[in-house]
Amino acid sequence: MKTIRLNVRCGVRESAVFCRKHALKALAAAHPELWTAGGMIFTDSNVAARYGNAVARWLGGLPMFVMPAGEEHKNEETLFSLLGAMAKAGLRRNATLIALGGGVVGDVGGLAASLYMRGIACIQVPTTLLSQVDSAVGGKTAIDFCGVKNLVGAFYPPREVYVDPVFLGTLPHVALKCGLGEIVKHGALHAPIFARLSAAEDLFDLGFLAEIVPENIAFKAGIVQKDPFEGDLRRCLNLGHTTAHAIELASGLSHGECVLWGLILESGLAARHCAADPAFLGALAQLCRRVLGEAAPPPLEAARALLDKKNTAADRVTLTVPVAAEKYEILELPYPQYAAELKALGEELC
Repeated sequence: MKTIRLNVRCGVRESAVFCRKHALKALAAAHPELWTAGGMIFTDSNVAARYGNAVARWLGGLPMFVMPAGEEHKNEETLFSLLGAMAKAGLRRNATLIALGGGVVGDVGGLAASLYMRGIACIQVPTTLLSQVDSAVGGKTAIDFCGVKNLVGAFYPPREVYVDPVFLGTLPHVALKCGLGEIVKHGALHAPIFARLSAAEDLFDLGFLAEIVPENIAFKAGIVQKDPFEGDLRRCLNLGHTTAHAIELASGLSHGECVLWGLILESGLAARHCAADPAFLGALAQLCRRVLGEAAPPPLEAARALLDKKNTAADRVTLTVPVAAEKYEILELPYPQYAAELKALGEELC
């Protein structure tokens, strides 16, 4: 894989995204100051166990903080434990935090970097398909708080992102399925990606995924640069996510799987309430089903959608729904109506 560099501007800050093999080696070579100005590696227990030798080889000598793996640890306890470790290591304002891991590590690490001494540099090395195509790009950082996903956070773009396809070869099937959820979402908003997905013989082929990852990053980068703080256009990236987050909190499924179910269910809502293209919605649902396989619909607890931070009123649910190729609408429904229609759509899927 040749090295691809993408520049992503988010407000006054800019991130350089490198898609290339041997990411840790390249990072170490590009930043010798990590061992003088100060650097720390932040990762989780799964990544540390699998890539500890590679980290020691290329980033040896840097202190490392390891959080327990899992979304349930994306909380204030982990955040303040990391900040404490950074302070104990004596990191100064010119130091760099390297977030090596999936979306949870990237979100918590990015938020810690934004808070420590009012902001130090952060380099993201995403190790999952989901984090490579979505969460490592665009500067959103957060922890879950009071039972709400990503309630406490900040926009804080990393200085650099190193995306290495080699990491994908060690992922379990469910992690690839998770990442494909966000890729399909991007496809619903970008016809060339949708066409490639629809034509692919094997959506889980690692060679195919390595090729389509940079396309997804470039698409998201274009959205972020036009609307860095989600004032308008960037809301399109919430496609299917209101219902997805409600499913995620209730089911324990991966984020990407829940996005796929959210796209299916919110396509049904779009068909009822918007001037939607039924052929496109059908093709989108079919693509989602190709990724999900024979999985049964997950538990639906509509009340959890009331906690979504995108809502603008206490008794209404705000959704970004697909309506046609590269088109979406913002749909607001009274909660009782949303709950009743979601239940009916769920029963249709069973």
